[in-house]
Amino acid sequence: MSIQTFDDTRHLTGENGEFLGNSFAHSKTFSMATPFLTTSTTLSLSLSTHLHRLSSSLSSTCFPFKPNLHRVPRNPSLLASYGNPHLFNHEDHHSTYKSLLSTRVLGPKSNFLQMGPSETSCSREILVKSSASDSSNTVISTLSQKVFGVLHLVVSLGIVLAMDKFLKQAFVAAAIKFPSALFGMFCIFSVLVILDTTIPAAATSLMNFFEPALMFIQRWLPLFYVPALVVLPLSVRDIPAASGLKICFIIAGGWLASLCVAGFTAIAIRKIVKTEMVDAEPMAKPSSFAPIEFWTWGGIFLASFVSAIFYPTALGTTARTCLPFLLASTVLGYMVGSGLPSAVKKVLHPIICCALSADLAAVAFGYISKSGVDAVLGDYLTKVSSNPGAGDILMGFLGSVILSFAFSMFKQRKLVKRHAAEIFISIILSSLFSLYSTALVGRLVGLEPSLTVSILPRCITVALALSIVSLFEGANSSLTAAAVVVTGLIGANFVQSTLDKLRFRDPIARGIATASSAHGLGTAALSAKEPEALPFCAIAYGLTGIFGSLFCSVPVIRQSLLAIVG
Repeated sequence: MSIQTFDDTRHLTGENGEFLGNSFAHSKTFSMATPFLTTSTTLSLSLSTHLHRLSSSLSSTCFPFKPNLHRVPRNPSLLASYGNPHLFNHEDHHSTYKSLLSTRVLGPKSNFLQMGPSETSCSREILVKSSASDSSNTVISTLSQKVFGVLHLVVSLGIVLAMDKFLKQAFVAAAIKFPSALFGMFCIFSVLVILDTTIPAAATSLMNFFEPALMFIQRWLPLFYVPALVVLPLSVRDIPAASGLKICFIIAGGWLASLCVAGFTAIAIRKIVKTEMVDAEPMAKPSSFAPIEFWTWGGIFLASFVSAIFYPTALGTTARTCLPFLLASTVLGYMVGSGLPSAVKKVLHPIICCALSADLAAVAFGYISKSGVDAVLGDYLTKVSSNPGAGDILMGFLGSVILSFAFSMFKQRKLVKRHAAEIFISIILSSLFSLYSTALVGRLVGLEPSLTVSILPRCITVALALSIVSLFEGANSSLTAAAVVVTGLIGANFVQSTLDKLRFRDPIARGIATASSAHGLGTAALSAKEPEALPFCAIAYGLTGIFGSLFCSVPVIRQSLLAIVG
């Protein structure tokens, strides 16, 4: 038996010959008797092959260069022989081979261990797990934020709708004809101003809480004024063609005249009081429509349209059954109209596109189901709370829209206070001009007195306009609603380009002129592109209705209007 002991020292160099360090391998080989040499050699070769492959693979993975291992000559006296002296030469040859084998196997292995592969692998595994954990946490955080955002929207919007419903019921119970939403708007504005004076943090928190609801209302604002425009064919059916042309002339000319009076009055008063114009507070713009919204509403339209054809009373009544596809067609029309190029929008406003989409859906369903378009339009706006249609659902948001104006006014409270003189004076003069000019022109063109009275509140929102004409005997409320809608439609379609041509640059003049001449529809159209004008539109929108109602409630003014009409 022989025991072989040696020390192995190697230099590790790169491809360019640079010195990378030393590697020390201490190896001991125990050789048994001669019969075991063959087996030992075979096992060593097998082990050498596998370890060399493993070492080469790991080396190519861990090193971007190819290390060269150079042996350093060893001292021959390290070889010791025990037992049979005749085996010395053979052992010497065999030990030389084993020394080479040890260099190839143990050298890279020893050097590899010095580089710490297990620690590197461990570190990579920890990094991968950490990255996966961070990614998972990000997904969970994003999902939780979206869920919280939806809940926040539902709660804040629900409170606004509940507030509007409560005020309506309270005013009905008290037999008050004044619009409850306008009262609520000024109440909210007053509360915010008081809180801002006493506890500013509370006012800020209240604004932040209702922000999701306000952005939702601003995003869909034009939709809530569309139902009266959709059912317009039913409102003007009984009006003679000649009278209809005269009414259109009065409405179109009156809109332009009212807009000029309000805008130029605001600018003139500002010059008189010498109020310096400052920039309005920046207002956030609602997000654009995502493709998934188009697909969702498109799916609702197709499914409900086909279902309503085969099962006309699937939801109890025809109005409820038609509600989903009529609502979807209205929404899709608004989305498509909003995505049109700016040049097309000047001719085909999103509100017109929205109304046309709903009317086309009504015509298609009336033709396929053989029920007629009039019946479908009647189901679109039933005005019955127990059997609502798509138009009733949309118009149910009008009160909340007016309530939301209080928050917009509060955001621009400093500017409103600064320009209070021009705001109130221009609105009062514009309201009086609108009433008396309509009565005078109606008599000049020979329009029937009952029809002239019906269109007197053409520049006032529908809810207040209907209250005003109820003070006059013989007025046609359907014509009143139609006149208001057409006025708003003209304003929505042409207000921005007209303001530009008249060179009304500041948001105060633009907002007051728009709302004083085209009420809600004009406000919705302008604020969609110019959010900074929304607070002044809201003020003019509310005050025009208030002053118009107050003026017509005064017997002297009402009698003077009737005298002019004839």
